[in-house]
Amino acid sequence: MASKSPQHINLNEDLDWIKLREETGSAFPETTKEKMMRKIKENPLVPIGCLATASALGFGLYNFRTGNRRMSQMMMRARIIAQGFTVAALVVGVVMTYNKKE
Repeated sequence: MASKSPQHINLNEDLDWIKLREETGSAFPETTKEKMMRKIKENPLVPIGCLATASALGFGLYNFRTGNRRMSQMMMRARIIAQGFTVAALVVGVVMTYNKKE
């Protein structure tokens, strides 16, 4: 049985990516929170639609649990409308962003 010799590690070559990162600066110029706030300011209708969808879903599930079938059904229909609004807002936002870049 032949024993394997440990590989020689050359730290100067193996850690060149650290020097590259220091020279070029940070790979992520904005934090996740900053990016989220920028996206919300660019298209505020999407978070509004998401909140409306979640609210209609929550209220509809609550009414379903309490046995109020009519209100539960109305809230599920409102959820579908809110989802459609959110998708439409996303599409409009993408089209507007695409037109800005050109």
